[in-house]
Amino acid sequence: MAAVGSLVNSLACLWRQQCARTCLPHLFVCISFTGSILKATGLVPESYFSNSRNVLNLYFVKISWGWTIVLLLPFIFYSNLYNRSHTFVLRRLTSLLVATFIWYTCTGTFFYIEDITGSCYESDTMQVIHGDITTKAACKKAGFIWDGFDISGHSFILTYSSLVIVEEMVPMLHIPQSDRNIRLDCLYIALNAIVAIWIWMFGCTSVYFHDIIDKVIGTLCGILGWYVTYVVWYPMPFSPGLPPQQKQHA
Repeated sequence: MAAVGSLVNSLACLWRQQCARTCLPHLFVCISFTGSILKATGLVPESYFSNSRNVLNLYFVKISWGWTIVLLLPFIFYSNLYNRSHTFVLRRLTSLLVATFIWYTCTGTFFYIEDITGSCYESDTMQVIHGDITTKAACKKAGFIWDGFDISGHSFILTYSSLVIVEEMVPMLHIPQSDRNIRLDCLYIALNAIVAIWIWMFGCTSVYFHDIIDKVIGTLCGILGWYVTYVVWYPMPFSPGLPPQQKQHA
C-alpha cells in the first residue's frame, strides 16, 4: 500500500509540471518527424519492434481503444466523484462517448480513403492489377497486396488516446492521499503505464512503418480531436465538461 501510494505521488508530481502536459502534443509531432527522418536514412537497425507481430502491438496497440475505455471508465467515475455529485460524474462520462465517436469516425474515414485511392496488385512488384477487387479487405483476403493512401491509424490512436488519458488524469493531481483508495491508485498507475506504452509504440511506428505524410496526418488528426474537445468545446456550458481542476476540489 505504501509503495503504491508513493508511486502515485511520484507520477502526480511529474504531471503537475505544466510543461509535461502542454508539451505532449508537440512531443508527438517531433517524434513523428524525427522517426520518419531516421526511417528514411536507414540509421535505425531492425529490431523486435520492427516486426508488427511484437507483443505490445498485438495485445495493446491493436486493441488500444479497448484498453483506453476499460481503464478510463472506472477511473473517471471514482476520480470525478470526489467532492462532486453523481450528476456531474455522469455528465463527465459522456466524454468517453464523444471520444469513441471521434475514434470511430476517424478510423473509418482512414479506411475509406485507403479503399478509394488504392488498387489491388498480385505481388509487391505492382505490375498485375486486379481491377475487380475494390477494397483492401477483399484484396488481402484473396492473398494479394493493396496499395493506397494509408493514413497511419497507429499514429492517430496513440496520439489521441494519450492526450485524452493525460487530460482525464488531472483530478489525481489534487485529491489528497488520505482521500484516495487502492482501487483509484491502481487505476492511475495503469493509465500512466498505458501512456508510456503508447508513446514508446508511437516512436516505433514513426521509425519503422509508414511514409512521413501518412504518420504526420494521423498524428495531426489525433491532436485535432483532442484540441476541438478539451480545449475548445469542453470548457463551454453545454458539453461533457472538463475534469475537475484544483479550485473545484478545494
